[in-house]
Amino acid sequence: MADSLRLTNQELDSRYIYEVENRKEPDKVLHAEPLYIDLIRDLGARKGEREWNVGLGLTDNLRFDTYQALIEYEFAPINRLGLEVEIPVTVYALNEPNQSRPSDRIESLKTAVQWSFLVSERLKTTLAVGYINELKFADLARWRIEPVLMGNEFNPFFIAAKRWGNNFHTLIYTGPRFERLFGSRKWHNVYEINTNFHLMIPGTRNFLGVELNKQIEHGRLNGVARPQLRLGITDNLLIGIVAGIPFSRQNQRLSSFLRIIYEPSHKNRKPVFVG
Repeated sequence: MADSLRLTNQELDSRYIYEVENRKEPDKVLHAEPLYIDLIRDLGARKGEREWNVGLGLTDNLRFDTYQALIEYEFAPINRLGLEVEIPVTVYALNEPNQSRPSDRIESLKTAVQWSFLVSERLKTTLAVGYINELKFADLARWRIEPVLMGNEFNPFFIAAKRWGNNFHTLIYTGPRFERLFGSRKWHNVYEINTNFHLMIPGTRNFLGVELNKQIEHGRLNGVARPQLRLGITDNLLIGIVAGIPFSRQNQRLSSFLRIIYEPSHKNRKPVFVG
């Protein structure tokens, strides 16, 4: 019975990979992609693919809690090129009375582009480069007395992803972030190194994994480990559940994040099994 079930799962995995990689042109490799710092459309995206994301997060800081929300739209106007527009929002709540807290804010208008320049089904590998631009907004409380736009952030990045067999996935997402306030000559620089490990659960579209989101700032390494789970609800609706465990708890404690992923149907999309 166990051998029969294992064979069935192997057949389902092979069918899912075939649906993603071989039903349409050009070539595309199935990768498990991170849920917290997500990519700009799938690696190796095909023309016409699109996706809506809604994210909700909570971070327990020492003096206040941070509530996050975002909405984003991703689409592929041509093969292997993904574009994205995102608006993130942050709201704060005090943990201790008679303390100050940051002001609530619409964080930015984020636009992004990602190009998969190498897609190898034989090597089960995809390489991509991209760029994220964020127009930073002032705190909501200061919109009446200050310009709404306060600065800009520039974030070029590189991605290397590989699938090992049918079910094991690794991905590296890395690049610098440069931020400058308008009217200032000072730059704030951070370098990000995000490493990802995922296991696609046999016979399903679901996966278990972990993101290790690391930052080098002022010569110091900080980071958060984010164990995560993705569940397929219907053919075009998925839910991602993420926990956050900081490497150091000096300023931040545990966090959680929920991502709802909806892929509208398009003329080039064929359904794959749900599970």
